[in-house]
Amino acid sequence: MVEDAQETAQTREAILLARGVCRLFDAMGHACLTEVTVKNGRRADVLTMDGKGRFTIVEIKTSLADFRADAKWPEYLEFCDRYYFAVPANFPQEVLPENHGLIVADAWDATVLRASEEAAMNGARRKAQTLHFAHLAARRLRLLLDPPV
Repeated sequence: MVEDAQETAQTREAILLARGVCRLFDAMGHACLTEVTVKNGRRADVLTMDGKGRFTIVEIKTSLADFRADAKWPEYLEFCDRYYFAVPANFPQEVLPENHGLIVADAWDATVLRASEEAAMNGARRKAQTLHFAHLAARRLRLLLDPPV
């Protein structure tokens, strides 16, 4: 029961951080989707696409334990041009890899503390992911406009 409550609180905080992250990227002209499964089966917390078709993945970490328990984050790197960790203000930032971007977020906004290095995606992968992104966004919009009965 205690683990369930901790997991629920962690999930709630991740949802709120994703909201702040999306607001930041919206302001930068990106289209944002949350909880997007990429081709290798991993689910990105936030996937954004800018006006030039470049992808950014943001991995949200709510606590040090959350970060230490996750060894899968390197598997996202081939599915984005930029990669960031987003954490709350009280997160021990020194444990995060310095070669990736860093964002501090809350439910209302976010700030880039360290820009991500850019590594261009494979062209075929970009095309497939662009189609997936558009299709997923359209399906989600359709469900908002016409929810199942």
